[in-house]
Amino acid sequence: MSIDIFRGLIMVIMALDHVRDFFHNTATTANPLDPATTTPILYFTRWITHFCAPTFVFLAGASIFLMAQRKTKNEVSAFLFKRGCWLIFVEFFIINFALSFNPSFPLTILTIIWAIGISMVLLSLLIRLPYKLIFLTGLIIVLGHNLMDFPEQGHAGKINLWWDLLHHNARGAYEIFRGHFLVVSYPFLPWTGVMLLGYCFGKLFLPTVDPRARRKTLVQLGSALILFFFLLRFLNVYGDPSPWSHQLNGEQTVFSFFNVTKYPPSLQFLCITIGPGMYALAAIENMRGWFARIFNVFGRVPLFYYILHLYIIHLTCMVIYLASGYHFSDAFSGTMSFRSPGFSLPIVYLIWLGVVIICYPLCKRYDHYKTTHRYWWLSYL
Repeated sequence: MSIDIFRGLIMVIMALDHVRDFFHNTATTANPLDPATTTPILYFTRWITHFCAPTFVFLAGASIFLMAQRKTKNEVSAFLFKRGCWLIFVEFFIINFALSFNPSFPLTILTIIWAIGISMVLLSLLIRLPYKLIFLTGLIIVLGHNLMDFPEQGHAGKINLWWDLLHHNARGAYEIFRGHFLVVSYPFLPWTGVMLLGYCFGKLFLPTVDPRARRKTLVQLGSALILFFFLLRFLNVYGDPSPWSHQLNGEQTVFSFFNVTKYPPSLQFLCITIGPGMYALAAIENMRGWFARIFNVFGRVPLFYYILHLYIIHLTCMVIYLASGYHFSDAFSGTMSFRSPGFSLPIVYLIWLGVVIICYPLCKRYDHYKTTHRYWWLSYL
């Protein structure tokens, strides 16, 4: 249950970043993590959402391990392959339509759902390997993938699409065919490493593990990851392609220090997000009451919530856009539609709260339906 509660919590936090993308007045004009231009609250609003993707992928791996205890290797492998392919389809068509509302799909963005999907496809093959070999593979990827930063830095701009799919993120668009572009926001290699380690981490949540021993191990692992982050960050040599530097004042220097690379997720980024996540899991272990019940609902239906909240955010943005005097023709003049005229951060937080409140009863109803029915397709949503 603690995995579902924590997954629900990070998914609610994730919605804040998506609301900010659509509604904040500087969402498309400024980097909220730029030490020279940001504010403490704006920096925090963006930085706190860094926890979402790595912890979600990590916990997805743990959930797969627990599921594998009830099925044969062949059954798990087949499910992961089909589930992974389905998620890639969802990314290309359902998620990208939610982002653009443009049925011609002029711009396709590969985000976290694609990364999870392709990682599941790869895990469907690797799951037949011994546990220790899966752990070693994940460890080598997570610890070593930043070695690829050095040859990448010798290239100005894009390398090629295949390399971008694997690791490097040039933040550029590839024209797949005339008038249709592809952007790779989430190269899959490091995310696959995170899922493999999460799969091995799932062993800690077996019913045979004493809860007190689990909490102790979680705190120890979390502490080790956080200390490793500070060591790597102070050395400023390896583990992130963007080193920190002293700024005009202490506040901006702190911003620079913690501004680690998410695209793709650097070793330092993963340490400072998954490390505190271990603490959160330890704290949630025995949590009960309204907090646990609410976030447990979101965590039990993650894909349903993810799709639902994107459509609610964009539909809300569309209503505000049209009410502001714009027309449909204005919205579809570019690749992304119905961008808000822009609100202050307090309004963004209010909209975020409203989106979560709307999602809750719908997720709760779907969770009840999923719990009381056994249709095969429910395991894919």
